[in-house]
Amino acid sequence: MAMLISFYFTIKKFATFVEILPAMKPVLLLIFIFTFYIYQGQNKNIIDPEKIENPIQKKYTGKIVFLNKAVALENLKDSDFLTSSVFQENGDLGIHAFFDNSLVNYLHQLEPNWTVDELLKKGNYQFSFYVDGKLIYKENLNTGAGTAENKKAKTTLRIPLLSNKNEDSWGRYLWIRFYMAHNGIDALTEGNHILKIEMRPYLNTSTIKTGPVIAEGQINLSIPSQNISEKQIAVQSIQPSSEWKVSQAKINTETIRNLNKKIAENRFKNITGIVIVKDGKLLLEEYFNGSGRDSLQDTRSVGKSFSSALMGISIKEGYLKSENQNLKEFYDLRQFKNHSSQKENVTIKSLLTMSSGFEGNDENSESAGNEENMYPTKNWVNFTLNLPMTENVTGKNWSYFTAGVVITGDILDKTVPQGLKNYADKKLFQPLGITNYKWQFTPQQKPSLAGGLRMKALDFAKFGQLYSNNGVWEGKTILSKDWVKKSFTNYFPDHQDFEGYGYLFWRKVYTVGNSSYEAFQSSGNGGNKIIIFTRIPVVMVITAQAYNKPYAHSQVEKMVQEYLLPALMMDSKNE
Repeated sequence: MAMLISFYFTIKKFATFVEILPAMKPVLLLIFIFTFYIYQGQNKNIIDPEKIENPIQKKYTGKIVFLNKAVALENLKDSDFLTSSVFQENGDLGIHAFFDNSLVNYLHQLEPNWTVDELLKKGNYQFSFYVDGKLIYKENLNTGAGTAENKKAKTTLRIPLLSNKNEDSWGRYLWIRFYMAHNGIDALTEGNHILKIEMRPYLNTSTIKTGPVIAEGQINLSIPSQNISEKQIAVQSIQPSSEWKVSQAKINTETIRNLNKKIAENRFKNITGIVIVKDGKLLLEEYFNGSGRDSLQDTRSVGKSFSSALMGISIKEGYLKSENQNLKEFYDLRQFKNHSSQKENVTIKSLLTMSSGFEGNDENSESAGNEENMYPTKNWVNFTLNLPMTENVTGKNWSYFTAGVVITGDILDKTVPQGLKNYADKKLFQPLGITNYKWQFTPQQKPSLAGGLRMKALDFAKFGQLYSNNGVWEGKTILSKDWVKKSFTNYFPDHQDFEGYGYLFWRKVYTVGNSSYEAFQSSGNGGNKIIIFTRIPVVMVITAQAYNKPYAHSQVEKMVQEYLLPALMMDSKNE
């Protein structure tokens, strides 16, 4: 259709040109001819797309159709397409999109002077998801999704959205981002809904340029009800024998019931525990999905914050002078690869704030120091100290660098009496009454402060409450108040990708209505959190097992912001 429209307007313009041709002066005529042909040249394809010969594709050009099975283009029939379906999260749902041109040619229409490589580097499809006529989520697909060859020539696209066989596809992650991370699950409540998807081309120039809709389609989805029992919804009672005093503070039980219902319905996924401490007393303690009070929770990188605490304790006790000490005070760095004065002057503080300047970034799979490159090696410390340095000034540029936290653990192990394992037990865990825990160990059988420390949810809450108490536990000072203050300082106020970072604690501001609540939190893969609010006397622990899922952290933040904080009925503004 779009090609016919373009052809129609081209013929119409040419006919108009022929009509006025005799009346034009020679100079104006030349300008007109030049402009006309330049315009037409800009609208030609930059690459020849595949021919549209399949009858189904011809019939559905400009459409998106839905299927519940994988069918190759040449085998598609009208009877394969769904107009309605019962939605099942563990079922199969996919789409076929039919275009009248290839993606790179659509992008060429947005920027006619760009090369094919430039277009592919900066552009892809934009997806818009609507539920019952309301836009729920819009995404400019990462330019790395899909192959260059398909983008140059293909005029049809099969995209699995749900697959019970876990078919590998960027489409499945696109669906997860819509469904779990951006409120699709809340829009698709029990009952009947219309799901509509639109596709457009987009280019990321100095701004985002989008073209017109190139394919669209919709399906009627029926969301079945779930048989959720009262026991699953009810607010769980705090059991006796707790080491905590039980709070008598008010809590909105209806809000907690609503949250429990969503956990039972698997609308918040893989949640194993929720603990809330208010004014130092236990206010809420709940467990889900087979977890319980005595379960040792695998909270992954939550354990990094324990390195920060142990560093503070060792400085308080004089085993380390300060966090401003340099690597050269602990290692002969000439024995390692890529020796430089910059590496020698890396500070403990820069390792605690993820700003050491090492060539290490866990968020970049191509980074030499990515944690996935470290784990298979025989010596994690040597791996890290052999890394080259970047041009970044130490202490200035943030990048998430797990291997750097391994170095903090090694420095502690070298410095404190009887090694890190005994020191942590004697100076941190025993004073907090924590007796049941498990470390992850390095290949040298040293405790890994990179993450993986397992303990009970209530014991993680003790760690959080220690910081809420400015380093004091049951009248004994374990951490200095000054260290807590330094740990809860945002050293990157101008960073655009997050709200701040301290000494191995993330800064996060939660908003409820017109009130904002600042927190510093330990955070680990799967959605695990120890959240310490800075201006209200509240500590929260959430444990979860949504490991490597794109919704892991966003769903927990939603739980805190839309359920747990409102349930506390706090009304003070904390900016």
